Formats: sequence, structure tokens, C-alpha cells
Amino acid sequence: MRIALHTKVRADRVAAYEAAHREVPKELTDAISAAGATSWTIWRSGTDLFHVLDCEDYGRLLAELEKLPVNVAWQARMAELLDVVHDYGDQEAGLPVVWELP
Repeated sequence: MRIALHTKVRADRVAAYEAAHREVPKELTDAISAAGATSWTIWRSGTDLFHVLDCEDYGRLLAELEKLPVNVAWQARMAELLDVVHDYGDQEAGLPVVWELP
């Protein structure tokens, strides 16, 4: 399944956000993969962040990551950089599909 998400980085924290993503902990990327994600890409336009991830089951992915210590630490770090954060409480939080090339 493909999921698209939208978050926002604080205007004064863009450089710190990008720097953080150059050093995502291997333990976290391993956990994301183990939870069923096969890819995750983030694009930035100004302060808007657009994520597209492919995973087996988005609800399972969130459930497995939500309380994992490395992810909890990462999300705390991201909370300092973001105006709009990912909501782990809403397992249907992806952007709605408007159109796809058949």
C-alpha cells in the first residue's frame, strides 16, 4: 500500500531538519523496514514536507513503531523541528488520493 503524508517544518528549523535526516539512526531505519515499509521518500517545498511511503500495512507499521524507544526519541527530536507533526494516533492519516495514472 502507498501512503502520502503532509507535515510542516518550522521556517527557522529547515536546515536542522535536513541535517537530522542525513543521520537517521540505522536502528530506526531497520525498525521501519522490519515493520513492513519498503520505501519512504520525503520532499520539501518551502516549509511543506510531503512523504510517500510504501508498506505492507500502515496500521501495523504505526503500531510497531509508536512505542519503540528509538522512534520515540526520533519523534521527540522531530517535534522540536516541525509545526505539523505526524499523528501516530490516526492510522488513517494519509492524504486522500485524488487521481492516479491508470
